Parts: sequence; C-alpha cells; structure tokens
Amino acid sequence: MLIVGGGPAGMAAAAELRRRGIARVLVLERERELGGIPRDCHHAGFGWEDLRRLMSGPGYARRWAARVRAAGADVWTESAATRWKGARTLQVTSPRGLFDVSARAVLLATGCRERPRAARLVPGDRPAGVLTTGALQRLVYGAGQRAGRRAVVVGAEHVSYSAVHTLSASGTEVAAMVTDLPRHQTYGVLAWLAAGRHRIPLLTGCDITRVSGKGRVDGVDFVHRPTGATRSIACDTVVFTGDWIPDHELARTGGLTMDAGTRGPRVDPSHRTSSPGVFAAGNLLHGAETAGIASLEGRAAAGGIARFLADGAGWDRAVVPVDVAAPLVWIVPSALAPGNGASIAPRFVLRVGAFLPGATIEVRQGPRLLHRERFRALVPNRSIRLRGEWASAVGPEAGTVRVAIAGGGESGGGTR
Repeated sequence: MLIVGGGPAGMAAAAELRRRGIARVLVLERERELGGIPRDCHHAGFGWEDLRRLMSGPGYARRWAARVRAAGADVWTESAATRWKGARTLQVTSPRGLFDVSARAVLLATGCRERPRAARLVPGDRPAGVLTTGALQRLVYGAGQRAGRRAVVVGAEHVSYSAVHTLSASGTEVAAMVTDLPRHQTYGVLAWLAAGRHRIPLLTGCDITRVSGKGRVDGVDFVHRPTGATRSIACDTVVFTGDWIPDHELARTGGLTMDAGTRGPRVDPSHRTSSPGVFAAGNLLHGAETAGIASLEGRAAAGGIARFLADGAGWDRAVVPVDVAAPLVWIVPSALAPGNGASIAPRFVLRVGAFLPGATIEVRQGPRLLHRERFRALVPNRSIRLRGEWASAVGPEAGTVRVAIAGGGESGGGTR
C-alpha cells in the first residue's frame, strides 16, 4: 500500500491500515518530517475530533507520527511522487535517488494550499513582504523571525484569525483585516480572542485592488464594493489567507475524474476515485477542513482500501454523481456507488457561497425526495455536516442526485 502525503489524513490511514493487518504500508512525505500543516501551527486546538484531547499543532503532528512508526509503517521523508509510470506506479524523487514504486493500491493525501496573491490576480508592484498564512507561520515559528512591523490580513475565515494570532504573538501590529464578504466567517469567540480584543478593524465588502512598494511593501489599496469608495492602508506586510485549492496536480496528471466545485478528485464514500485501486482523502478533496477531520477521513479511507485489497472488487459498479445547486458550492463525497459494501452511512460535507440564516437542504434523485435537513445558519468558508442515511435509498439507474437549498437555487455542478 502506497500513501502519498504524510499529513493528518495520510498518517491516520497508515496507522489504520497496519491495524487492519496490511503487511506493508509505505508513506511518502516531501518534507523532512511527518505532520503536514499542523507542524507550523503553534496554537492550541488540535486533536479533539480524532484523538479526543487538545494540543498544539506540533504536539499533534508528533503524536500521529509516533503512532505511524509504532504501527510499523515504512516512512520515506524528503520523498516526492513526481509522476505516474503506470496505473498504480509512481516515480519518486528523493535523496536516495530516483525510484519507481508500485503498489496494489495508492492513497493520495496531498492536502491543499492557499491561493497566493498572483493566483488571485491582485495587481500592483511585486515587493517583498507578501505572504500566505503557511509562509507566515514558517517564517515566525520555523525561522524565528518577525514578519514585519505592520500587516494587513486578507480574509476573515478560520485561518485568517490564525494568521492574526501569529502576527500579534510575534510582535507585528495588524492594521486591518479585509474581506469581500459582509462579515467574518469564523466563530465569534475566536474572532474576539484573535482580533476583537486587540481592536483590529475588520473591513467588510472590500476588494484589494493594488499592492504597492519598491523593494518592500509600503501599502495596499482597496475598494468598498457597496459604495465604490477607495482607501489605502500603510503597511510593510500583506498576508493572503484562505481561498483554498487542493494540491491536485498528481491527481490531474493521473487522469482522475475531478470535481468542479472542490477542484479535487471526485470520490465515493469509500474514498475511491475513478481509477481502480486509487483512493483519495483529506484536504486534497476539499479546502480546508481541520486536521482532525482530515485524520478521520484518512481512517475512513483505510476501510475502503482494506476491502479493495481483500477482494479487488468495487470499481465495476455504476457510479451516481452527487451535484449541488447554487448557493451551495460543493459536496464531498460527490459520487455514490450503490452496493459498494460500506456498512456505515457516509458523512457528507458541504460549503455554501452566501450567508443564509435558517435554511433547509433537500436531497433529491429525480422527483424523489430522499432527505430534508434544517440548519440554523449557513456561513461561507464554514463546513456543513449533512447526515447520510439517505444514501442507501439512491438507485443506480435513477440519475444524478441533486442537493439544493429548499425553495430555490440553480444547478451549478458545484462551480464557484
């Protein structure tokens, strides 16, 4: 069994596969250590969903890395899968040299990344001092350096407030947070602890229109969407947060069917992709869930992998797509294979593109109503958990399953 990615999903899958008796499990990790993003997140809050205890990001990463090694999995760090050489064969580049690794099954757990300034098409100069949250955390916690004297944070979701915490703790003043949405998308307590108590202004409904500076950032310009008013803020650091995209290059070059909404591979509840023997889990499927949720997905994927390794079956069954209608933007899993052998009702995760107080989500296959579930509020950049008992009622020949807000919404296939 070959696992590409040594973050929470990959580590949890490796430990679970060994627990299930899979003789050889090899984990490839391109960094020098296992752990993924949590290694650089020095705040508390990790581990509750999967380990039922709270710890810092580095502590969480160390705990899972120790579990993987204690379980007897092989681990190759500083080793990157760079290209496919066959259906379940990958070329690996590492200090050991260039290798081809073949396996009976492959799990892609390559995670996700924030879209940087260039990918967001923000115009202006190209000075130093423009970062993502990940780059900021590595600079502060990895290199022990301060990012700058005065920063602007672009975004107002969970990770945005993590960036504010990192900046404040390292001695950088946060001049403002800027979001194009009408309010923040995190939990009120977190927003207050990271920014509210420091009286950091949150500028809503605003788009960054220019980054300026020769050599080093000296300011940003933004426009207020509702009024068209423009304004500038002096700063020497800009941190672009959130706006996640899966690290999907390996999945794409492998010819896997991709989901238009998540931009990751389309999977069923057993985490099977469109390619026999290739599975996917964690934040490669969606950006970005917590480390604990990614870990639970890795563990769930191990169940599907173990069934495949036992009998090699499953990919010959008809796959039923699961699509969403706007303002929903994506759902995972986004395919169902009736009769695939999974004994537990799947857990579906969704995202919405607009604030919706008091909404009902409906699931239909053709004219049949399969499920209705009421939610107090739906918030962009915050996940929705949808119960999955209805999946057992999906017919293999009855067409696409549609998930929509009751009373409206256009079928968008999850596009953003």
